[in-house]
Amino acid sequence: MKKIISCIVIVSLLISCGESKKGSLTVKGNIRGLKKGTVYLQKFKDTLLVSVDSVQLNGDSNFILVDNIENPEIYYVTLNKNANQKIPFFGEKGEITITSKLDKFQTAAKISGSLNQELLDEYNAMAKKFSGKQLDLIKEKFEAQKNNDTALISKIKKEETSLIRRKYYYTTNFAVNNAKFEVAPYIALTELYYANIKLLDTVNNSLSKKVKASKYGKELNEFIEGIKKNEK
Repeated sequence: MKKIISCIVIVSLLISCGESKKGSLTVKGNIRGLKKGTVYLQKFKDTLLVSVDSVQLNGDSNFILVDNIENPEIYYVTLNKNANQKIPFFGEKGEITITSKLDKFQTAAKISGSLNQELLDEYNAMAKKFSGKQLDLIKEKFEAQKNNDTALISKIKKEETSLIRRKYYYTTNFAVNNAKFEVAPYIALTELYYANIKLLDTVNNSLSKKVKASKYGKELNEFIEGIKKNEK
């Protein structure tokens, strides 16, 4: 009888442990080289970054983290709550896989299973090219200022303005072309907040009904309404 009771208790514990790791978002991952530490799943609630799940690792570099998610949004896999060891990713319903290395925690991260993340990666790859060109112009302008070359400084400033304009137009077109995904309002909020209100409106008006009702869709609409209110 005691053996039967013991078996029932063990089975109950196993079931309860399994249930504690159920959620509409499941993040499975591996951090090569990590022997011991705590991995957290975090996201922003209002303006506060909060932990929604965590797991302690001791000898095994594999982890599973879960959360119940309504709409796709940005999450972070964080090691030991270290601000410099965060992997940002677009979380959405289903299973997402994240792998990385301990010594290159953020830069070596590979993420799969999220369509919004794939689109964000595509956008970031082009945004990186814009940033590279911008850095080149900054260096050129610095040299021109050292040499007091006013004509070249004026030319570079025009190129900087043109580059910013091209980036804004690229960002707007990218968001409009992907208006059925939550990455569209997210990119508008993070990359177009200094842009002309017409570009923000263009993105906002292109969003699907589902995306408009999402977290970032609502935030974008509120952001635009706030700008228009202040302009009156």
